[in-house]
Amino acid sequence: MKLFSLVKWIIGILAIFLLIGAAGFFYITKDLPNPEILENREVAESTKIFDRTGKILLYEIHGEEKRTIVPFEEIPDFVKQATVAIEDENFYEHSAVDFKSIIRALVKNLTKRGIVQGGSTITQQLAKNAFLTSEKTLDRKIKELVLAVYLEKKFNKDEILNFYLNQIPYGSNVYGIEAASQTFFEKSVKELTLAEAASLAALPKAPTYYSPWGSRAEELLKRKNLVLEKMRQLGFITEEQQKQAQQVKLKFAVNLAKLKAPHFVMAVQDYLNNKYGEDFVRTAGLRVITTLDWEFQQIAEKVVSEGAQRNNELYQGKNAALVMQDANTGQILALVGSQNYFDMENGGNFNVATQGLRQPGSAIKPLAYAAAFEKGLTPETMVFDLETEFDTTGIPEKSYKPQNFDEKFRGPISLRNALAQSVNIPAVKVLYIAGIDNLLKLAKTLGITTLSERSRYGLSLVLGGGEVKLYELIGAYSVFAQEGKKHKQTMILEIKDKEGRILEQYVDKQEQVLNPQITRTINEILSDADSRSPLFANSLNLTVFPGYQVALKTGTTNDYRDAWAIGYTPNFVVGIWAGNNDNEPMQSHAGSILAAVPIWHSFIEKIIQKYPDSTFVKPEAIVSENPIFKGEYAVNYQSGNNFYPQIHNLLFYVNKKSPQFDNWERPVLEWAEKNIPDFAAMYNKPMPENAILASAQTNPITINFTAPENGSFIKNNGLIINADIKSDKEISKIEVYLNDRLIDSKDQKLGNDYSYSFQTANLQFNTQNLLKMIVFDSLNVSGEKEIILYK
Repeated sequence: MKLFSLVKWIIGILAIFLLIGAAGFFYITKDLPNPEILENREVAESTKIFDRTGKILLYEIHGEEKRTIVPFEEIPDFVKQATVAIEDENFYEHSAVDFKSIIRALVKNLTKRGIVQGGSTITQQLAKNAFLTSEKTLDRKIKELVLAVYLEKKFNKDEILNFYLNQIPYGSNVYGIEAASQTFFEKSVKELTLAEAASLAALPKAPTYYSPWGSRAEELLKRKNLVLEKMRQLGFITEEQQKQAQQVKLKFAVNLAKLKAPHFVMAVQDYLNNKYGEDFVRTAGLRVITTLDWEFQQIAEKVVSEGAQRNNELYQGKNAALVMQDANTGQILALVGSQNYFDMENGGNFNVATQGLRQPGSAIKPLAYAAAFEKGLTPETMVFDLETEFDTTGIPEKSYKPQNFDEKFRGPISLRNALAQSVNIPAVKVLYIAGIDNLLKLAKTLGITTLSERSRYGLSLVLGGGEVKLYELIGAYSVFAQEGKKHKQTMILEIKDKEGRILEQYVDKQEQVLNPQITRTINEILSDADSRSPLFANSLNLTVFPGYQVALKTGTTNDYRDAWAIGYTPNFVVGIWAGNNDNEPMQSHAGSILAAVPIWHSFIEKIIQKYPDSTFVKPEAIVSENPIFKGEYAVNYQSGNNFYPQIHNLLFYVNKKSPQFDNWERPVLEWAEKNIPDFAAMYNKPMPENAILASAQTNPITINFTAPENGSFIKNNGLIINADIKSDKEISKIEVYLNDRLIDSKDQKLGNDYSYSFQTANLQFNTQNLLKMIVFDSLNVSGEKEIILYK
């Protein structure tokens, strides 16, 4: 009796579960559409991408269906076979659902720990695309399976395949094989070749991803070859037909779709697809407001096109790219990934700005200098620009001997001038002191993600020995423009669904990642036109914009493969890359000044007047007891009444135990022997242990400005300077600078107590100005004083 009751109880429970399951199944499938209305299905709403005003439509994703129904008998057999081969090779053998395929896909997905293969049949795909959404839910999958069974009962295999070929989306608003053939090859499906048919069959899996007009055209060709391989395996074509079709060079029609700012739009579309899914983006009717400034974008496209054409004629450099970022927000205002998006022959649809990995040359140097300034070096720090061997192994083959771009050596040079003039050997020494790991850490902090293979990098990294993206590099420079603040880069202001609900909205995400004093120092150097004039020479005018303070750094890689110009103000950053997509070098020594700076200048001069004049904040004066940090490469030591003048390399004052010390010291001593009179007789004599810096025994030189006052305002471009100067030793020289430009000097014995006076009426002033006086005594010990003046 107990056993019978237990059985009844189990049967009752099973019956309840069956009833619940049946009720659930009925509820899910009760509103299924009639498969007979296949040809009249309603198309989902398109996604629209706008500029920052929301008024300029840049691109519409699947707005109106482009579809022409074609009879099944007019579709060539190899078109049908190509689709079956890649989408459902057992289509004619299985029923609505291919359980073997589902199990195989499940195993592969579990093995790969992700969805890498699907198990849907052509019938299931038709059911989903014709009647359902692409949402990944159990309800939708059940409906898909039920509809697939209905379709298999109602129609035969050829009819289902016919519906599929006439319904399936191929991308760019194209539905059906005939519209796809007309759109991509400008011919009827009846005229398609085998290679063309295979390429069209490759599209439906991910139409945007494999688009021949997108940035992954090579991926489409690989998938086309996979289609041909499967067709041969299934006996649809011979091996000879496969080889011939794989060797055919396809010629796709020019994309005549309404598409503005194509590289920018495709980057936005990639973002949308990655975040929301391609099917959702195609059908959800999103309204996307981007950060793009359409006026700036049109200027950018024009100057890049004209600049690339000029470079091609002069230097055989066919391509260029541009990115403009709002420094205050991280918003991308303009982006051109190549000189002509539709120039497929030269890879125009490839987005160099966001996808290209290119060596930055000297454009990476400001990051190394920033890392060195963090470790205590100053802009006035003296370093010797001399041929130097960087090797601690003693193995000649491993010796690294960098050269300067002009094959000249300058001897002693300040870090300020070394960076402004982009001299290579000082930069390598700067990186050695800063440390490669510190530079890589800083680059990552500033937003550069590509310098991740530590084992690849040596000291040549500071000369561009690692690949970066233009998009990320201008993001790093924006941190300098913003006094150490990093704003998250974005191309999106707002995304709404078709009901008007906000899915995403711009919020400024900023983080203080660098000491403002460091960035002010970099800005002061890179915005100093006088300091960079020896580098630019006759092209200096291309770097100056009257009334505006603009910082600039250029870069050129070996063999002139890449030319860069990155410039910025406190308001914006603009980066240019010029070169060839196939990495072929440009000719005629087409470095950054010839190939990149003219494009950069053309763009800046057209947009800078849209912004108010703004200047970089001046760095605070750096006080250091280390003489070489103060710009003294010839240093006087004293013991009692005896003096011991010394000339040594930078490591003498930073790290005498460095394994590089002898390599750095040897060329300095050779230089001094040739250039310093009586060097052997007077300099570098052994010093007693109690010897100290001569300047340490003297009272500091004091400078007191009595006029003008610090922070005062200038009127009528006139300036009267009065100062009281006192020194323990006799004053021998006075230099006065306005914004680092020498305006007066006195080189004579002036006693220990001197009243300085100077007056002029013809000076050029900025909104904010730095007045600096440097005074030297008879032992060449110096003192200086700075004040800020406003106009």
